[in-house]
Amino acid sequence: MKHRWRPLVGALAATAVLVGVGNGTGTAAPERPPACTQPQPGTQPPTPTPPTATTVGQAYHCIFDNYYSGPVLDSRTLLVPAFAALTQELQRRGLDRPDATLPALTGRRDADWTAFSRVYRRIADALPDDGARAAIATAAIKAMVDALDDNHARWLNGFTRNLYGLDLSVVVGPGDIDPVAAEPAHVNGIVTGSPADAAGLELGDEVLAVNGVPVFVNGVLTRGVLSYFTNGGPGSRVELTVRRPATGRTFTTTVTAAEFQPPRRDVESRLVAGDIAYVSLPGFAPELVDRVLAAIAELRGQTRLRGVVLDLRGNGGGSPVAVSRLLGALAHGRTTSYWCDVKGRCTPNRTDDSVELLNLPLVALTDRRCASACDSFSSTVKDLGLGTLVGTRTAGAVSGPGSPYLLDNGSVLGLPKYHEVGANKEVVNTVGVAPDHNAPTTAADLSAGRDPGLDKAVSLL
Repeated sequence: MKHRWRPLVGALAATAVLVGVGNGTGTAAPERPPACTQPQPGTQPPTPTPPTATTVGQAYHCIFDNYYSGPVLDSRTLLVPAFAALTQELQRRGLDRPDATLPALTGRRDADWTAFSRVYRRIADALPDDGARAAIATAAIKAMVDALDDNHARWLNGFTRNLYGLDLSVVVGPGDIDPVAAEPAHVNGIVTGSPADAAGLELGDEVLAVNGVPVFVNGVLTRGVLSYFTNGGPGSRVELTVRRPATGRTFTTTVTAAEFQPPRRDVESRLVAGDIAYVSLPGFAPELVDRVLAAIAELRGQTRLRGVVLDLRGNGGGSPVAVSRLLGALAHGRTTSYWCDVKGRCTPNRTDDSVELLNLPLVALTDRRCASACDSFSSTVKDLGLGTLVGTRTAGAVSGPGSPYLLDNGSVLGLPKYHEVGANKEVVNTVGVAPDHNAPTTAADLSAGRDPGLDKAVSLL
């Protein structure tokens, strides 16, 4: 199974081995559930069924068996938040129970699961319907994964589709809320042919309110307002209050969610300032890296190049193999990063020296959406002095390369076995990579069609 830097999202292909899909609410002493399995590559993922007590146990043991800190993890780190989330779900539904009390836990992995599972199953047996049982299972699994506090540990119990074709500046990396999100929230991506495109929205438009709810209140992001974009299916509508910086006009528009086929994101290339190669890389896939190198070679055939601008803005990550390959075009024989286990034993990652060197000055454009493999590439460029970074700090969503594990209900648990440190052995995760030259693209810049990052890159070359 290949490691991937991008957190495990909808593109994941998997095959389910469905075991123990029933409610699993018997009161007998629980045995360890079947182990999670790695999916077969190249097949479509199944549609997940509601999670059960068996799914909860499978996720618990899967974390111990496959997660970075599994060998030293205290079982209470997972089970206490899982039980707290279960009781909170009961309270939300008006189903709280006098016997919903966490049993004594000792830190012994198997014994604690047995004690937890007995109480869990007793509670689940008493619930009025399968919907409530699925809800407490969902809450428990999500709480265990959240307790890891790891941006590459994910539980995918279904897939969230972007039915509006709209990206906002308050979202960072692979779809998380940016911890430094500041108002105004503005449009920094519109998919061609999407409902947002059809509604006449433009890059740089400031979204002030959604369905009458302000996106920011007293400078604080109203996180719940973003659920309007993810809840509901085709035909759902959002009314946006928008200010367009280029004109100063404030207006409302309604966007109706719909199924649409987004164009495939690909490499874009052109000459700027006559003799500088501009190439954008939307994701770290080996075939896209090869297209970047081919595009530079083609532009080199047109003129004598004095440098390359590599646009990594919006690059959400991808394959470590692609990172090594692109770095191999910049240097040979170098250590690019390290993957370390929980006991501090580290394995170096190296440049792919089969790639022909470019031997050209490089400026890379970065932003808060440059995440995961993009974080990794950017940190290596800066640490090894392979080029200059221009733009804003990267996402810092680069804990370690994740692998997928299939649970019995068809959902997928994404877990990194290792954590990464940079070429200089610094932690990049949660910190990001600071640019050498700060050149943010504001809402006003986007609305006016300006690109201060590219302008700065050209001036440096």
